[in-house]
Amino acid sequence: MFPVVHETGGPPSLRRRRRTTAIPLVAAASTASGKSEINARNTGAGRISRPTSTATMMTVALTILLVLVPVAFPEKIPIGAIFEQGTDEVQSAFKFAMMNHNQNITARKFELQAFVDVINTADAYKLSRLICNQFSRGVFSMLGAVSPDSFDTLHSYSNTFQMPFVTPWFPEKVLTPSSGLLDFAISMRPDYHRAIIDTVRYYGWKKIIYLYDSHDGLLRLQQIYQGLKPGNESFQVETVKRIQNMSEAIDFLRSLEELNRWSNKYVVLDCPTDMAKDIVVSHVRDVALGKRTYHYLLSGLIMDDRWESEVIEYGAINITGFRIVDATRPHVKDFLAGWHRLDPATSQGAGRESISAQAALMYDAVFVLVEAFNKFLRKRTDKNNMRRVTPVSNQPMNGTKALDCYHNRGWVTPWEHGDKISRLLRKVEIEGLTGEIRFNDDGRRQNYTLHVVEMTVNSAMVKVAEWTDETGFQAIAAKYVRLRPHEIEKNKTYIVTTIMESPYIMKRVPDMGEVLVGNDAYEGYCKDLADLIAKKLGISYELRIVKDKKYGSENPDAQDGWDGMVGELIRKEADIAIAPLTITSERERVIDFSKPFMSLGISIMIKKPIKQKPGVFSFLNPLSKEIWVCVIFSYIAVSIVLFIVSRFSPYEWRVLTISGSTDSAISGRNDPSLQHPHTPQGSPHMPTSSMANDFSIVNSLWFALAAFMQQSCDISPRSISGRIAGSVWWFFTLILICSYTANLAAFLTIERMVTPINSPEDLAAQTDVQYGTLANGTTPDFFRKSQISLYSKMWEFMNSRKHVFVQSYEEGIEKVRTSKGKYAFLLESPTNEYINEREPCDTMKVGRNLDAKGFGIATPFGSPLKDPINLAVLSLKENGELAKLVERWWYERTECRHSDKPDPTKNELSLSNVAGIFYILIGGLLLALAVALLEFCYKSHTEATRAKRGKKRVLAAEVPTLTTFAPKYYAPANAIGNTEGDQVHSNTHTQV
Repeated sequence: MFPVVHETGGPPSLRRRRRTTAIPLVAAASTASGKSEINARNTGAGRISRPTSTATMMTVALTILLVLVPVAFPEKIPIGAIFEQGTDEVQSAFKFAMMNHNQNITARKFELQAFVDVINTADAYKLSRLICNQFSRGVFSMLGAVSPDSFDTLHSYSNTFQMPFVTPWFPEKVLTPSSGLLDFAISMRPDYHRAIIDTVRYYGWKKIIYLYDSHDGLLRLQQIYQGLKPGNESFQVETVKRIQNMSEAIDFLRSLEELNRWSNKYVVLDCPTDMAKDIVVSHVRDVALGKRTYHYLLSGLIMDDRWESEVIEYGAINITGFRIVDATRPHVKDFLAGWHRLDPATSQGAGRESISAQAALMYDAVFVLVEAFNKFLRKRTDKNNMRRVTPVSNQPMNGTKALDCYHNRGWVTPWEHGDKISRLLRKVEIEGLTGEIRFNDDGRRQNYTLHVVEMTVNSAMVKVAEWTDETGFQAIAAKYVRLRPHEIEKNKTYIVTTIMESPYIMKRVPDMGEVLVGNDAYEGYCKDLADLIAKKLGISYELRIVKDKKYGSENPDAQDGWDGMVGELIRKEADIAIAPLTITSERERVIDFSKPFMSLGISIMIKKPIKQKPGVFSFLNPLSKEIWVCVIFSYIAVSIVLFIVSRFSPYEWRVLTISGSTDSAISGRNDPSLQHPHTPQGSPHMPTSSMANDFSIVNSLWFALAAFMQQSCDISPRSISGRIAGSVWWFFTLILICSYTANLAAFLTIERMVTPINSPEDLAAQTDVQYGTLANGTTPDFFRKSQISLYSKMWEFMNSRKHVFVQSYEEGIEKVRTSKGKYAFLLESPTNEYINEREPCDTMKVGRNLDAKGFGIATPFGSPLKDPINLAVLSLKENGELAKLVERWWYERTECRHSDKPDPTKNELSLSNVAGIFYILIGGLLLALAVALLEFCYKSHTEATRAKRGKKRVLAAEVPTLTTFAPKYYAPANAIGNTEGDQVHSNTHTQV
């Protein structure tokens, strides 16, 4: 007989937020009993005059009826139930338990009547009014499956009014009271943190990653810390992360994968079933995350939930968990048969062949209450106190006194039977769906068993161990090995599908007279890789080119919805696909991939710029323009300082005595640079003295220039100040010249290539060089779906210029070569590097890869080849065989000449390298000739003016001098003598 649901009374504010159902579950016999009882009460005996014999007979009949009613028609015991919204399966299990008890008329001693409230708020005030409304109905106990926030309020009222409260699970923050007082709340879920510790030790994990989604998970982690003992079998919680959803968990695992991709990672996952399923499926479908390097331990009792066998992702990764419902027990089998027959439309969550742990615990909770009530009714005094035949106002039918939360007048009146029933609950010992049910004095489960299970490749579960709170972890067999259904057939020839693409698979050119058949007709990277894999596995294979010449993508028109090599694997037309097949999440949903045998990414191809030879004035390149400007100003500044200090210092002045000369030009008497301002003017025929200073402004410039050029000079400073200025200038020029010389060779011998683009950032920051990708494929999908601002900007640029997209690699490469550096092609890095090694050697790769992905060997789902191939790929990568294949097919067969190889002829300087210094030399010589001509003309003009002779006569007189190559000395008309100081003779060199 199914429950009858009807609305009950209560505060109006609560009626809008909850629904309340009363579940009488009364048998037909009980209803008849009620009618008979009512008729008996309404007979009116004692008020209507009857004959004595009739009255006696009625009295006897009424006495017999009153004696038989308690035996034939037992009492109704009301209980209250509060459920959180979203617990449909738990509610269905509760109703199913009520129905099974009430319909068992032959065995039951009483009938349960439930008042059910379903809430969707954690508001403490509204919840407290709802609880008080339940208490006012005279309930004997409360049951509930609520959130931790709502549980706090319910738990507080339970202890305050001494109302027994049974729940499928406690929040972890509820600790056993330390005051010694009785806790009126009992949890059906056992404590399993020690089972987690023992399971981790059993697998030998030394470090774990702990992911949790609630405060309960953090407190459970604290219990794990407290349960760890130092020793060899201890382990370390390496990383702890709180997650809110599946995306946070996957992003966190990706970050761990980037730090250490190849290490094994053991993840303890503490979250609800739905989130755990989403994390596992997303992990398997994520190409950036490893699969065989991960092992999940699901810490909750979520393995009792339904894990769909058709979801193939569950079997693609290592999963271990706990179950508390043993479906092999006869009692559980009978229950599941009835549970499966329920209509899911009326009993949501039922109608399946399994039941979740939470629902099973709620089912057991009802029968724990039933057993406690049976113990309670065995005592005659308690049995009489619970029954009242004639109800009075505000009293429940069972005769117990209802609790009033609203009018307590300053003190709390606890429920009269609460303490006794709570103590009886702790003495219950029954066999339930979750095994043996027994409690300790604190109300915690004891003598319980958890089943440790692992997920198989077919998404089924296999039991590997049992854990009990008394004996701990007990393995029932050797550790479960995740083997494929069938072993590798050594005598079978496996079909390997591939695609023609250089340098992966190419037609081999036969030698003279050679006939190529079978696998020998092909060569390339993938051909060599297939040979190595076959040798590792000890199998033979036949190489076949894919029929439609496609890699494989979803195609509604194709058989099974996929074309290319992927479609052939799905249709079992091929056993293996060895080709440059990118591992993607879409493909991993339908086929299996090995570890990537080649890592790659989207790269940039541009036309190789022409090497620029050093310019005419490249000898200036070792120093920047700023340094050259500073050197020039330093040269001028040093010259001026030398001139100034020479004027101020008396040690730079010297006395010249000039004897009897009338030629001011020769004697220098009238030369202001040789005369002190206060030099006395003597007679033209008398010896005179003059103050001279060698450092005129011109001579200062000459001295500084000579020092800069590392040359000597006729003059040098005589004063201390002048020598200080000269010394620092010499030091400056020494360091500068050495630095210049050290860099000069590199700048003159290296031919530089100036690339306009060096990174994706450079590409996105300009519009002069256009760029594009294939019109279809994973590369444009990457840019279109990217959430990175740089790549989104690049996609907007390309999408607004449709002409940048090409239909094939050949078209894109040709566009790069013919666009004169104004087009960049975005393609996969191995193809980019291979094309750069092919003639005409005019392309190059620039910048980093834009993403990270890999090529993998593909097999059909469930193939026995997957794991052996995976191990073979890892072995080939570790011993360097894969790197040798790349070197062989990419670089050893290059058609380009690389400039990085040493060539002795490259160290020779050509004329173009040093042409600038020749230009300066020629220019300087021409300038010197021009200045000499000007000096000659000026001298002739001055001489003609002084002698009052014609210019032509003076020039004619000077011509013989110009054509005379022998040395010639000039002497003044008068001898020059000096009695003191320095003497100046007429036959000395030209004075400066």
